[in-house]
Amino acid sequence: MKAFLLATVLASFSFGAIGQDYPNKPIKLIVGFAPGGGSDIVARLLAEPLGRKLGKPVIVENKPGGGSTIAADFVAKAPPDGYTLLLTPPGPQMTNPFLMSKLPYDPSTDLVPVTQLAVVPSVLVVRKDLPVNNIQELFAYAKKNPGKINFSSSGLGSTSHLSGELLKQKGGLDIVHVPYRGSGAAVADLLAGQVQMSIDSLAVYKAYIDAGTLRALAVSTLKESPLIPKVPPVSEVIPGFEGSPVLYISVRSGVSDVIVDKLNKEINEILSRPEIKEQFAKKGLTAQGGTPDQMKAIIQSEAEKWKEVIKISGARIE
Repeated sequence: MKAFLLATVLASFSFGAIGQDYPNKPIKLIVGFAPGGGSDIVARLLAEPLGRKLGKPVIVENKPGGGSTIAADFVAKAPPDGYTLLLTPPGPQMTNPFLMSKLPYDPSTDLVPVTQLAVVPSVLVVRKDLPVNNIQELFAYAKKNPGKINFSSSGLGSTSHLSGELLKQKGGLDIVHVPYRGSGAAVADLLAGQVQMSIDSLAVYKAYIDAGTLRALAVSTLKESPLIPKVPPVSEVIPGFEGSPVLYISVRSGVSDVIVDKLNKEINEILSRPEIKEQFAKKGLTAQGGTPDQMKAIIQSEAEKWKEVIKISGARIE
């Protein structure tokens, strides 16, 4: 019994010492998408100042595939030492559990949140020749022309797909989903007139809105976004509508609370800086921050919302 107690005390001391000494080597920030995409851009905006704050390099590593499933699995199976972080989009814990029949990790227990990073405001856009000037007119037009409006997305199960399904369900609309392999192809066909509308991140469509080639009708944040002023939220027509993806940092379960708290503190300080907020805004993002518990609550509420949307739509990724 004495030997067991001694071992427990020594293990606790060692674990605490590791936490206090953190970090003493480079940290990996894993991204589940290819270089150059939105998640990758956010990771690189964070990595450099976080590395300076912690005194060790933060190295961005891309592990694309499966809607970030490969990256999430890699982090979930990494040592629980805080040296492997995940730039987490909605997929790993909010949507993929309901889109895929099987995941290689447990989304409810294998990953724990550190802090929210950003909200990626989405915008509802239509072709400029569609005879609607606001979201109310779009709803009226869609109801007079059932099945004749197609909406594009960057792929099955993407936020742009599920936001369109949410709009379809909550608005009682008969609109048709057309999936593409990435936002680039979806934009191209929208501009070419093959589809009439889309809901995707502001970063994807801002240049076309500014150029007047596409018309912005609404944003999918609960309130008007300062990144695109004077464009009303969908919630003015559908109360409570929110369809903008959340990005956050997570680690595998078992990482010391000391390490999680340190990461949370340093990342929140970085996100509060005016120059970082400005850099995020230029990329169509709203910098956030918060506690692990706040992020955990967001994961739970978003997962419940998207679970219902996915169930009604029948969306599946094999």
